[in-house]
Amino acid sequence: AEEISASEAIGVHGCQLIEKVYEKKKGQTVNILTHCNAGWLACIDWGTALAPVYKAHQKGIPVHVWVDETRPRNQGSKLTAFELHHEGVPHTVIDDNTGGHLMQHGMVDLVLVGSDRTSRTGDVCNKIGTYLKALAAADNNIPFYVALPLSSIDLSIRDGLNEIPIEIRHPDEVLFADGEEGKTRLVPHECTAANYGFDVTPARLVAALITEKGVIEPNEEAITAAFSATTSRISSDKQNIFD
Repeated sequence: AEEISASEAIGVHGCQLIEKVYEKKKGQTVNILTHCNAGWLACIDWGTALAPVYKAHQKGIPVHVWVDETRPRNQGSKLTAFELHHEGVPHTVIDDNTGGHLMQHGMVDLVLVGSDRTSRTGDVCNKIGTYLKALAAADNNIPFYVALPLSSIDLSIRDGLNEIPIEIRHPDEVLFADGEEGKTRLVPHECTAANYGFDVTPARLVAALITEKGVIEPNEEAITAAFSATTSRISSDKQNIFD
């Protein structure tokens, strides 16, 4: 229940950012690029990065989502596209290298991703390829937002790039593709592959963090304040119970 509540609140706060873009575009479709899956398949009922999209769609705001395929496991093309289809949200699956081109040609209004782990200073660890999208967004003056519950922020970590361990997964995920008749090898037999599961986007490339407590800046002061407000509320609730 707490996760559902947090995800829906993320949706409400993030939807306000989409509404501002919609107003600025004077009723034209808002184009959003996302990476990997951060919807209700990952986080109950609403998700994180997709929650604002669902809220905007329910309000009648015309949105269109560019869905990165998210190689090598294809969480975007397999999961995110599946969700958006069933929610009736217009979307287009793209290969992972297309986002920068779309941004250069004014076809992306904002980037919205989730987070597997975020440092107390706002560095964001997410699915491999996220960092490249953030760089492209910064180069084209496109806001790069990260939607996450406060529970995804690790207060014990200050330097995300050097302190968050990056999983190296089995090379077969890159070397082979799943097919109807089993796995198909994609590269010559003499080749091997490196399969890094995640990367870290520095806080300087993040426009804002969308949390259940509101939209906050990606820095230690704002993050600490959000946690302090939460702690104070919890302490107050406990005191009321004791009273």
